[in-house]
Amino acid sequence: MKQVQGVHHVAVSVPDIAIARKFYVELLGAQEVSCTEWGEGNDFINEVVGLPDCSGKQFMARLGNTYIEVFEYVTPRAPDADPRRPVNLFGYTHFGLQVDDIESVYRRMLAAGVQFHTAPRHCGGPERNADGKVGFISTYGRDYFGNVFELIEINADSAIHAL
Repeated sequence: MKQVQGVHHVAVSVPDIAIARKFYVELLGAQEVSCTEWGEGNDFINEVVGLPDCSGKQFMARLGNTYIEVFEYVTPRAPDADPRRPVNLFGYTHFGLQVDDIESVYRRMLAAGVQFHTAPRHCGGPERNADGKVGFISTYGRDYFGNVFELIEINADSAIHAL
């Protein structure tokens, strides 16, 4: 019996949900499917997220075959995060976004002020054969708050399976 069907969503906590909406919806093209706000005293949310007397804002957006859920906790307010925190720290390191044309997505995001660790890089072997592009090309970037994401273009004969 198959109990886990797949990954439904990835969630991030941000200090400003309006700026996050610009990144995930306007820049990446995710389709917002729901949003809500809640005040302190919501027992259901307090218990599920494990934060007593929390309040905040949230939206969920579909991005291809999965969803991204974005939270801004108003209370308790988190301390400022290091937007350049290293990816080797325990916990969430990144989420990957498969794209058709990494160079055009990369350039569009650079123009919008998104920071990347490096330009897109091809991984191992030849980049092309007689039939076109092969292997995969990827780079890591950071949303406007320092949350790490990967752009990845997966071509024929790649060691990574495409969606």
